[in-house]
Amino acid sequence: MRIFRLEALSDNYIFLLHEPKQNIAAVVDPAEAEPVLNKLAELKAELVAIFNTHHHNDHVGGNKKLIQHFPKVIVYGGAEDRGRIPGQQVFLQQGDRVEFGDRVANVIFVPGHTRAHIAYYFPPTLSSEPGELFCGDTLFAGGCGRLFEGTPTQMVDSLNKLRSLPDDTHVWCAHEYTLNNLRFALTVDSENTELQRRFNEVKVLRSRGEATVPSLLAVEKRTNPFLRWEQPSLQSSAKSNDPVQTFARIRGMKDKF
Repeated sequence: MRIFRLEALSDNYIFLLHEPKQNIAAVVDPAEAEPVLNKLAELKAELVAIFNTHHHNDHVGGNKKLIQHFPKVIVYGGAEDRGRIPGQQVFLQQGDRVEFGDRVANVIFVPGHTRAHIAYYFPPTLSSEPGELFCGDTLFAGGCGRLFEGTPTQMVDSLNKLRSLPDDTHVWCAHEYTLNNLRFALTVDSENTELQRRFNEVKVLRSRGEATVPSLLAVEKRTNPFLRWEQPSLQSSAKSNDPVQTFARIRGMKDKF
């Protein structure tokens, strides 16, 4: 399975999955249709699936046009997003699985950013390969999504599910927010030397116009403050020893950053 990262809108990423043997494709969170249609034309591939993580328009805005071009495409989304995702036919819950070509993804229910948010995790087929996590707006490189419909407790539980995946998992998040996320992270975890190095590396990448997605989950676990609510340095910044309250206070700081 090949993964193509397509730029959309101002800072969105759309992910096109391509299975070359059958020359079929699936798309994760098509913010708009044109980048997807252009890549499909280049590959001469048929779109067979749309995997939506949640209902926000910058993740589903291309659904209708893609369905017009590929009437047989199957549209997936969370069960609790019923009526909010254009063209949705399959309503997924925690523990469900979805197939694409010869790969199978596990569905993870991750409410917090929205009440119905889901993520798709493709485990590796070989022990030497990474897994592939498509997490929408739940986990970002260096950050996490705002809480629009969920609670801090829900978000901590959701992020904990993602944090429990193998360290070598690729994190395919849906926005290029990394530089600003790390700039904030340094304000609450300033003594983290790996975070300092990462920030400097990302500054160089972005100055060249290069993407920072995917990131690696092992790096997120060591540098992303929203996966480190048990760490004394973060609890000190939040002035709380409670993990959920630590997360909530840091998320509140980020909202005002």
